[in-house]
Amino acid sequence: MKQQRARRTREKVLDAAAEEFSAQGYSRATLNAVAQRTGMTKGALYGHFDSKRALAGALMSQSRQVWEEMRLTRDVPGVGAAAVLEALVLDLAQRLKEDVRLRAALRLATDIPDPAAPAPDIFSDVQRGLVTLIRRAQGEGSMAPRPPELVAQLLLAVLHGAPHVTFGPPDTTPDDPAAYTAAWRILLDSLTAAP
Repeated sequence: MKQQRARRTREKVLDAAAEEFSAQGYSRATLNAVAQRTGMTKGALYGHFDSKRALAGALMSQSRQVWEEMRLTRDVPGVGAAAVLEALVLDLAQRLKEDVRLRAALRLATDIPDPAAPAPDIFSDVQRGLVTLIRRAQGEGSMAPRPPELVAQLLLAVLHGAPHVTFGPPDTTPDDPAAYTAAWRILLDSLTAAP
């Protein structure tokens, strides 16, 4: 019972920290603001995380696990690399829209100025995974021979900004899933077309 309560409190703190990091970035986020978001005292917050860096590290570590699970679920034998890449990009785009923890981790990966980051960088993990899939797709002949690193960087730039854009004509419902998927389809189609 006590462990469940501690686990729920930890999750609440992580959600509050994700909201704060996502909105303010690493340098402007404070433990006081995180505590206020949770309704806890700063002292109670320290019972779960002893620093802002520890909070950032927990979010980044958790997000790396999310990415790894997504990758392993999609990248299965018998599925072409271009199809895996498309599914992963669409999955990641949707997750970034819905999952504040993942959005925060991506922002933290670009915000934390110290190269001795609290945890390995999800941004780099995702980029490496995309480059690998792009190279495989190009080797399979299902993707245009463009520089894989540049294609991955373009995808990451769009993924990073996509949660802040409403896709579709002005008269559609905001966050219309069909318009969102159509926008990604245009980008992915342009990347697989011959130059």
